[in-house]
Order: sequence, then structure tokens, then C-alpha cells
Amino acid sequence: MHFWEREKEMIIEWKYKETEPRTLKAFLKEKKVSKKMLAKVKFSGGQLQVNGEEVRVRHTLNAGDTIRMSIPIEPANPHLKPSEKSLDILFEDEYYLIVNKPAGVASVPSSTHREDTMANRIRGYIEKKQYMHKTVHVVTRLDRDTSGAMIFAKNALAHSMIDQNMRKQEVEKLYQAIISDVMTENHSFIEAPIGRTTDSIITRKVRIDGKPSLTEYWVEERFNNATLVKVKLHTGRTHQIRVHFSHIDCPLLGDDLYGEKSGYFYRQALHCSELTFKHPFTEQLLQVYAPLPNDLNELIEALRGK
Repeated sequence: MHFWEREKEMIIEWKYKETEPRTLKAFLKEKKVSKKMLAKVKFSGGQLQVNGEEVRVRHTLNAGDTIRMSIPIEPANPHLKPSEKSLDILFEDEYYLIVNKPAGVASVPSSTHREDTMANRIRGYIEKKQYMHKTVHVVTRLDRDTSGAMIFAKNALAHSMIDQNMRKQEVEKLYQAIISDVMTENHSFIEAPIGRTTDSIITRKVRIDGKPSLTEYWVEERFNNATLVKVKLHTGRTHQIRVHFSHIDCPLLGDDLYGEKSGYFYRQALHCSELTFKHPFTEQLLQVYAPLPNDLNELIEALRGK
């Protein structure tokens, strides 16, 4: 597969190497081009070509055919203001941008956080770099007071392809958290369904009619009254780590939403420290690490001294 941009469009090119004929639709599905992406190509000024001639998805491919898909260049969202705040970039190529989000910054704008979210900062970075595609594609989100690795896609196709990885749970996310109790087991699972609380649109809780949810954890270090754990999400529910550890009476330090309000730490002690996935374009395994921020390192040192 080859990929390049010109003035008003992005071009993706494949060579059909199979000996058996098949439809273009089946080929594009195998390449993780979603129905939504094909609709964007069809109705937003894109085009499908085989050997230089425009075709429909029912077209039959033969060995040696050259397939081209063009996608219009994406404009910026006029309602998303660019921020000039700096980014801690962990990985970047022509398809994806992975950054280390600081605590206290929301992932996307809301009624309470409009102009300095990670989406605003990415918009500012795109403008600074003068990238052709201006749309900000948020692939993974983190709570405002959770730090760590976040994935952004650089165009709609890249977003569509990694989103399919996400739906199949093929993007492994590992977190580090500090729990407000001493965990006895070195390795365990928390399996409990999570749903909304009846009196809030924000909070979640374990409930019988909730969605299946599975969290796996390993103890990394024990302190006198707390534990540093590594956590793997096997499902992706809102606030899953926070809800699950609260459910077993071991809420995260500093988490006043699911634990007790405390002056010991100013935010939930949670950090997305590692992302691992097969790159949708290069097909190589990509592992990205986000080092612990200073506040969590200082908290760990303080706990060691107790």
C-alpha cells in the first residue's frame, strides 16, 4: 500500500496480488476500509479507481490491478479553537500522533472546558505544522484528571482503521494506579458489570443490569497503606478502573468521586502508561510508553518513606 497527498485530496494505492478474482468491496473490507469510510468517499468528493478508471465497489478485481482510493482533504472544525500549549509527543508518523496527556486537561471540549483541551492543543499543533488535513480525530480519551498516552489519527481513514482495532479489543492499554489499600494477591481480575448510576449522568457503578466489564491487575509495589498496580482493561467502560477498585473497597488514591475526599493527593492516581497495537498501515507491532509524571513519582516516594 502506498499513501500520499496532493492539493485537494489524499490518495491510497494498493496492488491486487491475488490470483483469484474478487469484488473491490470485499478487498476494501479486508483492508479495514469501513462502510462509513466508503460513504465518505462516495458522497464527499472522493473516488475509487482501478487501473486509472473510476469504478464502483461491485467491480471485479484481477491479478495485477492497481486500486486507488481518493479522500478529500479535511477542513478544520471552525468551533474548535487552536491552543498553543505544548505537547509531549510519544510517537508520530504520517497516520497517527500519540501524546502524553497531563493531568488536569480534558480530552475534548465541553461546556466547562472549551478552549484548552487536548483536542484544542492538537488543533494548534496541526496549524503550526501546516498539515493538509485539519480535522482533529480523537481515537482514545482519558478522564480530565487521568494522565498518560492518548491516540489521535491524522485523517479519517487512519481513524476508521484503528477504530476497528479498538472495537475488536486489539489495542492493548496498560495503566498504573495507586490503590488506597494493601492488595494481598499479586495478580487478579475484577469482573463485575458496570452501568450508570440512577441520579447522575457522570458517575457509574457496578449493577446487575450493567455491561460486562473485566479488569486485570498485577501488584508492582506495596506500601504501608497503599499499592502500586499495573492494570489492563479487557473492556472499555467509562471510569472502569475507578469503579472496579472502588467496588472491592480499594478506591484509587485521590479519587474523591468514587472514594473519600482526601487532601493526601489532589487527583485520582491513575496513568495510562503503555499502548500496544498492530499498526493498521505498516502492520508492525507498535508499543508506546508514557513515563509516570512527576506528581505520581513524588507520591510513590512519599509512600515509600512512610
